[in-house]
Amino acid sequence: MFGDRPDSDGYGGDPLEHLHGGQTEQLNAHEAEQPSNQGVLRISKRVRRRRRTLIFLLVVAVFVAVAFFAFQAVRPMLTGNSDADYPGPGHGTVTFIVPSGATGRTVAEGLVAQGVAASESAVLDALSAAKGNKLIQPGSFGLKLEMKASDAVSVLLAPDNNKVHYAAIAQNLRQPEVLALLATSTGIKESTFTALAETPAKFGLPPAAKSLEGYLAPGEYRFPIEMTAEQILTQLVQATKDTLVKDGVTDPADQYRVLTIGSIIEFEGNEANYALISGAIENRLHNPNAETGGRLESDATVAYGLGLKTYNITDAQKKDASNPYNTFANPGLPVGPIGSPGEKAINAAAHPQANPYYFWVTVNLTTGETLYATTYADHLKNVAKYQAWCDANVGKCR
Repeated sequence: MFGDRPDSDGYGGDPLEHLHGGQTEQLNAHEAEQPSNQGVLRISKRVRRRRRTLIFLLVVAVFVAVAFFAFQAVRPMLTGNSDADYPGPGHGTVTFIVPSGATGRTVAEGLVAQGVAASESAVLDALSAAKGNKLIQPGSFGLKLEMKASDAVSVLLAPDNNKVHYAAIAQNLRQPEVLALLATSTGIKESTFTALAETPAKFGLPPAAKSLEGYLAPGEYRFPIEMTAEQILTQLVQATKDTLVKDGVTDPADQYRVLTIGSIIEFEGNEANYALISGAIENRLHNPNAETGGRLESDATVAYGLGLKTYNITDAQKKDASNPYNTFANPGLPVGPIGSPGEKAINAAAHPQANPYYFWVTVNLTTGETLYATTYADHLKNVAKYQAWCDANVGKCR
């Protein structure tokens, strides 16, 4: 009996095995419920992660957009290649100089620098559109501030524009400096100007004049582009002659003397004391028995004769009488002007201020302060002040 195992009813086997099987079914039923709860948790986590990702991407997108527009705003300042342009028509007046040999790029840079155009690229685009890069001519042009680039280019390229060569000649430049400046401004060879300057008689100068030194009047000039080198030099010389005549000096020999003194005054002093120094020079020239022995003793004249520009003349250089411009070794005036004096220096030379002085020295090269003396002993005291200033301002007394 105990050997029989019914298959269809009863416990159908080991009761312990049956009991275990029941527990297993209950556990499996519990485990079957677990995956459902964990799935909900996993889905919730995925939703949160996706939300955080979307927020992060949105923040990044906003940041990128802001950075992009910020870069677009500052790119012109960083690259200098902005296409910005003024609407025009502009305001005020500007004299714009196109030097000889200028390129489209240099013209564009100049227009931006002077406030005429808003950007170099706008000018270059306008030149390109007008096919004007090879048509730019040197000269002086009247423009406005904040012009539309195409309008400015139209003025520069206008065939009927009164183009001129602009030259700014400073007071008391030496002849070679003036001629070099004229060559640069006009595009005419410097050798052409130099050859003409060696024929002073052609310009109506006295026999004592061996060149145009002293006659090349300083100032701002706008020469029509068709003017020749001879016409340009004639204009400068005539301007000087006109100034001399205005000051009552009409004799050519007297004019040469006044220009010589005027050029020395220009180097030795400043506008405030031109007439005073002119009077001291006349004291020396007209009193050969004074301590100065009729000598001007000007460092500027010695330096000119040596082809130098310096305030420091050595004792050996001062003793060299072979230098015709040496006013330490040779009495009287040097053989000619040492530069081109301006109108005020010419006026002072023509009308010296009476005074008792024979000596003068500029003791401050920055302010132009000049001290005067009637005796050499007092002059040495003033020279000591000049030396003290030089010691305190290294490199300025060269």
